[in-house]
Amino acid sequence: PKFAEQAPFSMEETYAESSSRTPLFFVLFPGSDPTPMVEDMAASLGKTAANGGFVNISMGQGQELVAISALRSCAEAGNWVMLQNIHLMQGWLKDLERCFEVIEEIAVDDFRCILSSEPPSAPGLPPDQVMMLEVVPEPILQRCIKISDEAPQDLKSNLRRAYAKFTAEQIEEIPEARRKEFKACLFALCFFHAVVLGRRR
Repeated sequence: PKFAEQAPFSMEETYAESSSRTPLFFVLFPGSDPTPMVEDMAASLGKTAANGGFVNISMGQGQELVAISALRSCAEAGNWVMLQNIHLMQGWLKDLERCFEVIEEIAVDDFRCILSSEPPSAPGLPPDQVMMLEVVPEPILQRCIKISDEAPQDLKSNLRRAYAKFTAEQIEEIPEARRKEFKACLFALCFFHAVVLGRRR
């Protein structure tokens, strides 16, 4: 079972593998948004948007200089920066690649960079050929830890994935008199969520 079933994604384990020189690269799929997990992980380390320790930028026209400036300042200060939807800025990605080479020299240990992008899409092409289409330059991909948190196909895996979002500590915080009812409601909610995800396919 260790290799037959995929374990639910753990942001803590992913963070432990990362460093100031290895950005995290999330491949986005319908229904998946890594932002809350990244924000929670950053907050647990004292990096929040409120104290300037976490900078979240949705990439689009006019955000190029903002992103480069944020990368440099966060690298020097040991903060976190998240650049979302970088597939929308394909012409700028060569500049991002050069920026990584520069900040590698100045980044302190606490610095983290998180990128997100949709996978390439080409209707009518087989999946193996689609993945060969260049959306993000190869040197950026080679530098990153790549994370693909696509929703599983089967009900059991979807149920485990939804239930894993709640920790034992969160459940223990519920008053003991209501804990049994809470667990039943939580299971029902996770089961309903898994069924809806399965029906969407």
